[in-house]
Amino acid sequence: MSTLLKWISRILLLLVGIVVLLMLIAAFTPIPADPVVAPADYGAGASSVEPSYSGLQRAWPPENTPADNATTPEKVALGRLLFFDPILSVNDDIACATCHHPDLAFSDGQARPTGASGKMMPRNAPGLWNVVYQKSLFWDGRAASLEDQVQTAVTHVDEMGSDPADMEAQLQAIPEYVTMFNAAFGGGEAAVTLAHATQAIAAFERTLVSNNSPFDQYAAGNFDSLTQQQRRGLNLFRSAATRCFECHSAPTFTNDTFRVIGVPSDDPGRTGVAADAPAGAFKVPSLRNVALTAPYMHDGSLASLEEVVDFYADGGGRAHGMSNVDQFILGFDLTDQEKADLIAFLYALTDEQTRPEIPAAVPSGLPVVQPVDNPARAEVAAANAVNAAGERLQPARAPMTIRVETGEPIQAAVDRARPGDTVLVPYGVYHERVVVDLSDFTLLGEANAAGDWPVLDGLGEMADGVIASGNNFEMANFVVQHYKSNGVLVEGATGVHLHHLYVEDTGTYGIYPTRSTNVLVEDSTAVGMHDAGIYAGKCAQVVVRNNVAYGNVLGIEVENTDTAEIYGNHTYDNATGIFVDLLPNLPSKVSLNTKVYDNLVENNNHVNFAPPEITAALVPEGAGIVLLGTNQAEIFENTVQGNNSAGIAVFNLTIAFDPATVDVGPIPEDNWIHDNILENNGAKPDKMVADLGIPGADILWDVSGKGNTFDQPGASKFPPLMPTSKWPTPLYRIYWHTLNLALKLLG
Repeated sequence: MSTLLKWISRILLLLVGIVVLLMLIAAFTPIPADPVVAPADYGAGASSVEPSYSGLQRAWPPENTPADNATTPEKVALGRLLFFDPILSVNDDIACATCHHPDLAFSDGQARPTGASGKMMPRNAPGLWNVVYQKSLFWDGRAASLEDQVQTAVTHVDEMGSDPADMEAQLQAIPEYVTMFNAAFGGGEAAVTLAHATQAIAAFERTLVSNNSPFDQYAAGNFDSLTQQQRRGLNLFRSAATRCFECHSAPTFTNDTFRVIGVPSDDPGRTGVAADAPAGAFKVPSLRNVALTAPYMHDGSLASLEEVVDFYADGGGRAHGMSNVDQFILGFDLTDQEKADLIAFLYALTDEQTRPEIPAAVPSGLPVVQPVDNPARAEVAAANAVNAAGERLQPARAPMTIRVETGEPIQAAVDRARPGDTVLVPYGVYHERVVVDLSDFTLLGEANAAGDWPVLDGLGEMADGVIASGNNFEMANFVVQHYKSNGVLVEGATGVHLHHLYVEDTGTYGIYPTRSTNVLVEDSTAVGMHDAGIYAGKCAQVVVRNNVAYGNVLGIEVENTDTAEIYGNHTYDNATGIFVDLLPNLPSKVSLNTKVYDNLVENNNHVNFAPPEITAALVPEGAGIVLLGTNQAEIFENTVQGNNSAGIAVFNLTIAFDPATVDVGPIPEDNWIHDNILENNGAKPDKMVADLGIPGADILWDVSGKGNTFDQPGASKFPPLMPTSKWPTPLYRIYWHTLNLALKLLG
């Protein structure tokens, strides 16, 4: 008997030892964390140039010149001749310029080019303007540098098909080329290599910069550079009616991402390079000189810009039954005149001032491509014709106050203004869209004797109430109502002050600063939006205070933003009261440093009436404050009560998104919830929450992320035990690993 007890004791000690060992391992095993994003890569806030006349001038991204291939005149001269010389192809009959002809904006005018093998290529030949700013090349982004792109094109059997050794031998046999290679790289005949040839061509391609279009001149303050039709088109381009600007943003008019547009095709696109990319995603092309590059899309299937606009108006691939089309491709309703206006603006992105001449001959003596008549060039010239008499830049003057006259539209007064001016709008009902392309500008409403503010009313027909782009923009004392897309949209500005606004029933967002820095939204009311009443997205340094938001899907949303304060607000009768989130596939890659305090967040149990294709449709009903994928948020001293699903919820981004589509760190980390008044939350959780097996509570946490602490004694919680700020790191790790192991075992 004593022997048996000894063995039982030994087994128990062994089990205890194993448990202790496992606990020690857990205590010293770090919790999985998101990759650290360098501040230079945050992507949040404005990129506008300062000082700025219009606010439309944006800083150009860094050039992609590698350290081992600095651009020199000698390399550019050599690269230009090689670019036009068919000697680089296997049969001496195809040059780079064959598929990238300068008269066709460095495309070829064909739906798909034919390569050296005689096979038609699977994709359209993209233009080369401003490739110096692109991070990845080809429609699927498989080349990380221009040098890689050139070498692939020269050697691929279906493109130019050249054998490196044969090509080098041919070039070495031409004295002029030997001299030029030596001048560019040194080393005499040994400098004539495929690697140096690709470097020279890449250096030449980096000189193909288009940055002085009518739009660029307009952005610099030359307001006569765009026709009235093009200005209307610009307004449509950056409105929520079309949302073109979401992917085609200035100054490059691309965002260097990969999107599923939905052109009917069995081409896998980016998935062929990155297995975790969405099927059918392709690189967003630049719209610089786009009028000269027909046909369009990755397969050249659309013959004209008119067809392209119609394709997007129909919702892209949604019209063909595709379900994974990008969130910004929702379709839109434009009149024929508005479509013509939008296309006229695209013509204003044309600038060929640095278009190189086709050389009369190349050192190999082989035939060179001949000039090509591009009929679109005449159309562009006609569309861009403006009255150039006299000095077109408006002369400087002291700032002044301009009053909207009786019977005059607000836009007429804004068009007379210059940077530094204030436009005063007397009480009245104005059925128009107001567009402000000025920095240092103030738009103020004047109340009538009864204290009523002037009203901007879109009649349920117009897209946006106000669109502004200038730095240091202030707007106050208006009612904005009945627009289809947004109430007040401010994009790309530094210094935004929106206050004393009543915004109701304006479509997606009510008050909508985006890609802006130093934003203050205060003393305003937002009602009845099918996304967020007050939204600040992709911004930096944001304050949202002393506002009221009710009857929206989201009361207040701060999305992909670096540093924000949300305080003194009252949110009620929304589906979710306050939403701080990090979403994927946007220019900003962070959601950091948000403080949410001193807010009254109550009874946010409204039905979620967001259209099913937008992200807001994924948000549960009955939530007070939701943190989704955000880091370093502090939620404190709020009163959160009567929200049926949860008072405060902290979730991983992948609870709502397929991990394969997420290009940001999805894990919520280092968030601190403390000292809030939490009452009567979680009584009747939304089906979306219940289906996850999660009960309602004052606080919900999906047990993801390091450093999340909850100092809320007495609050109902799920899971019932949550780490507090007093827990040492080893204890947090033991708890996290144990709970996540249990969740895995439970399936």
